[in-house]
Amino acid sequence: MAKTADTAEPVETTMTTDLVTGDDGRARCAWGGGDPLYAAYHDDEWGRPLRDEQGLFGLLCLEAFQSGLSWLTILRKRPAFLAAFDEFDPEAVAAYGDADVARLMADASIVRNRAKIDAAIANAQAVVALHDEGETLVDLVFAHAPPPDERPVGRYTSLADIPSSTPSSTALAKALRRRGFRFVGPVVAYALMEAAGVVDDHLEGCWVSV
Repeated sequence: MAKTADTAEPVETTMTTDLVTGDDGRARCAWGGGDPLYAAYHDDEWGRPLRDEQGLFGLLCLEAFQSGLSWLTILRKRPAFLAAFDEFDPEAVAAYGDADVARLMADASIVRNRAKIDAAIANAQAVVALHDEGETLVDLVFAHAPPPDERPVGRYTSLADIPSSTPSSTALAKALRRRGFRFVGPVVAYALMEAAGVVDDHLEGCWVSV
């Protein structure tokens, strides 16, 4: 589902239903307004196809760490996550041991959640196992693009209409779990699909969708 809007660092905006028009004159999905970091993420990353293997693995990890938190919190901590997790290089993270887990649990600049840290390591190992079988995470995720009858003919016009999970995200979650991935239920899988551009949930009228 689209990210929840945060308004900790407001910019000048005009609200029209579920779109926000900033002082740059651009109409954005409402969650993409209210903070410059959010606006940049909305404009330049969210919903754009991400076919970089390391980047997609990093996004999967961050989606899992976001569970229960605002996405803005994760965006603000993203540079620290990248530094702490070797830029989310799956080969490097897959080799993490007890000392690395202790290092990460002591790092106040990231989200210190043992289950999520363990999941990131397990997911890196699952990516490496995919590679050993001649598969990639990119191919697996994008293979679960939804069929036409699962999506509206046009774009969604309201944030309330955007689902939190779909049959395709449920299938992706099952496929990932079968391959050893953790923290990847249908909701996380759909958020990954949105963020990585497997689906494009920018609203009708959003400048990115024009």
